[in-house]
Amino acid sequence: MRKDQSEVSCCVKYLLFFFNVFFWLIGGLTVAIGLYARFEKTAYQDFFNDIVMDPAFALIIVGGIMFILGFTGCIGALRENVCLLKFFSVILAIIFFLQLSLAVVVFVFQDKVEEIVAEKIQTTIVSYRDNVDLQVLIDGVQQEFKCCGGQTYNNWQENIYFNCSSPGAEACGVPFSCCREDTINTQCGYGIRLQEHTETHRNAIIYTRGCIEAVKEWFKENMIVIGGVAVGLALMQIMGICFANSLITDIKLQMARWERADYY
Repeated sequence: MRKDQSEVSCCVKYLLFFFNVFFWLIGGLTVAIGLYARFEKTAYQDFFNDIVMDPAFALIIVGGIMFILGFTGCIGALRENVCLLKFFSVILAIIFFLQLSLAVVVFVFQDKVEEIVAEKIQTTIVSYRDNVDLQVLIDGVQQEFKCCGGQTYNNWQENIYFNCSSPGAEACGVPFSCCREDTINTQCGYGIRLQEHTETHRNAIIYTRGCIEAVKEWFKENMIVIGGVAVGLALMQIMGICFANSLITDIKLQMARWERADYY
């Protein structure tokens, strides 16, 4: 048998190659977004003062891993390199089990996770006017999820500008992003938390539910979609592992045939 007569599956080989090209490109894009968020935007740095919890830092790490995995998978499949394919398969399996473990931990300790998020949101509310990017982020969340504050709209009492003891016009108010009006009226939330307003009146003007509750409801309403995306990603990872191991087996069988042919 001649060595140029390969029994390696071209279908598996090139499926794995293009599969990794996609992740290689996505990894590079993710790193670029993470670097941009880290060095050009300050909102996330103010919200996540711990670099370990910084989403920009997480994007850089995840993107870097995807980039390296995509590269090793591409070269390993194209050059039929067993070492690179083994590295790709093992690291992908580790990532899969880490993701599974993280999902279990978040589910089991969801109350603790909610507590940490509530503390971060409260810190963000206090710093609302200190950073333009952070302000835009908060306003966007409140408008998108139709909510106000963290656990309740009264959380805005902690902000120096919206505190009832403030001498400014915004005293005992909330940001305009809490308002139900379709058109932007920056003054619609002024004084809305004063005792003279009934809860019914407040509810007619602003969103009174907290953003934590709103986000939780959004997750519940979109659980099927979120679950589908999670299962889809898991299946892609499992397919990548299976393709890599299948290709490794084919390569090893072919190498064994070459050795027997050379022997005889």
